[in-house]
Amino acid sequence: MRRQLQSASMFLRKKCRYGSRKLQFLLLLLMLGFLLLMVTTLNPPPSNQSKEGTFQPVEFNLREGNRMDFVETQELLDAQEESQQYYPLDGLSPFISLREDELIAAVVVSPTGRRNHSKARKGYRVVGQPGRRSEGRAGGDPEPQLLPLPLRDGQGAARGERPLGLDTHGFNEALSERVSLRRELPEVRHPLCLQQEYDSSLPTASVIICFHDEAWSTLLRTVHSIMDTAPKASLKDIILVDDLSQQGPLKSALSEYISKLDGVKLIRSNKRLGVIRGRMLGAARATGDVLVFMDSHCECQKGWLEPLLARLSSNRNSVISPVIDVIDWKTFQYYHSVGLHRGVFDWKLDFHWEPVPEHEEKVRQSPISPIRSPVVAGAVVAMDRHYFQNTGAYDSDMAMWGAENLELSIRTWLCGGSVEIIPCSRVGHVYRNHFPRAFSYEDAIVRNKIRIAETWLGSFKENFYKHDPVAFLISKAEKPDCSERLQLQKRLGCRNFRWFLSNVYPELSQPKDPKDTPKFSGKITDLEEPVQKALSNSLLAVTASPRTLNITA
Repeated sequence: MRRQLQSASMFLRKKCRYGSRKLQFLLLLLMLGFLLLMVTTLNPPPSNQSKEGTFQPVEFNLREGNRMDFVETQELLDAQEESQQYYPLDGLSPFISLREDELIAAVVVSPTGRRNHSKARKGYRVVGQPGRRSEGRAGGDPEPQLLPLPLRDGQGAARGERPLGLDTHGFNEALSERVSLRRELPEVRHPLCLQQEYDSSLPTASVIICFHDEAWSTLLRTVHSIMDTAPKASLKDIILVDDLSQQGPLKSALSEYISKLDGVKLIRSNKRLGVIRGRMLGAARATGDVLVFMDSHCECQKGWLEPLLARLSSNRNSVISPVIDVIDWKTFQYYHSVGLHRGVFDWKLDFHWEPVPEHEEKVRQSPISPIRSPVVAGAVVAMDRHYFQNTGAYDSDMAMWGAENLELSIRTWLCGGSVEIIPCSRVGHVYRNHFPRAFSYEDAIVRNKIRIAETWLGSFKENFYKHDPVAFLISKAEKPDCSERLQLQKRLGCRNFRWFLSNVYPELSQPKDPKDTPKFSGKITDLEEPVQKALSNSLLAVTASPRTLNITA
């Protein structure tokens, strides 16, 4: 009996061990199955999407340590009918399609969960939502989040070091990124400006900002400054023209950001246009009564727009500008000019500021009356949209940027208009410490000045060539074709430049004999081959080395 009990006990122990192992094995299988199910649910295998216009989710690094994941595109592109008419843009090549990474903004899915994929069409593309400023935001829609891009660790400029961004942008980008995108500027307007009341029926304005590789912070501060200071009823839209920027944040991240701002549109060019043609592209898409061209590193004072619109509503044949205050490139402190200044130029066609002369002050009725100015700066300029188009817009044969403000101002005066600065309108502008290499086009600026001289100065162009020998040499090598602008001059019945000197800017020194042939003595280096060929056929004695020309009369 005892032996039987021992045998039974051993059998039960073996059975328990076997059952326990079997149970453990089953539990392990269940756990593995559960884990496999979880992995499959959370990470489904990617499906093959063959439909045109659909995109895979994209990851884009704004800056290291600040990653934003974008999903499929939402309805962002303004629907344009194929029959839509555009204003002619002389000098621009036919519209061609952009690459999708330059064209489509990746954004969060709409609350309805539906996604609309816009098919790529030929043309410059507009990214942004239709303006709804007058209607306000839908109930419960959040305000756009302001995202100044954070710096990488160790990016801040220490005391005595060269400020970050100085080489790239010509100003202290590191400090700019620490300044609020919606900071409030000090009140610097004349007390009489604060007493002005404006009609509710002011014309509407389209603000056009052309930019190329602008710093994120200064670009968006410009946009928010306009939106925060301009009356909603008067601001038709803000049009950003991306002139083929290459910086990463100005691509998908900018499109995503702009898509959340009402009344802001983004046009991307697939070729480098320059400020002049970029502004013309923006003007062709504008619908406001007034065009305001603004640089991409500005900040607007309260009440800056109303005085401009009021002046243009009573005098449509004028080109006007606000008072341009200074935003320090290094500290980003706002400095306002106490005295009033006007824009002038010298015989080299270089722009300068000078105090308003006494004879001009005498004709002003009050301290806030418009200031007659021979020329205006190019940073911020406003005019009636139809007047701008009917009087020749910008000279589309000018290259990139430089001196376009002089051409616009001189043409306006000579062709029956006026040029003014409006004291009650003030806008701050970041004047760069220097022009970075990406924005430096000395050669283009000289050629633009030559076009001004050949079109508008008449016999006084010789004064320009006397003061700029390089321009004289280039003009002899490459005679510019100004026939279209000369035809415009005749069509508009414009006066000659002598009238300008007598009635607008008599302070400009006038040599005794403007028809004298320029005479030079000196050395000019690094001239292009066409210039050397022209010199070989000229009356000048030339001895040339591979990179240097010695010139004597």
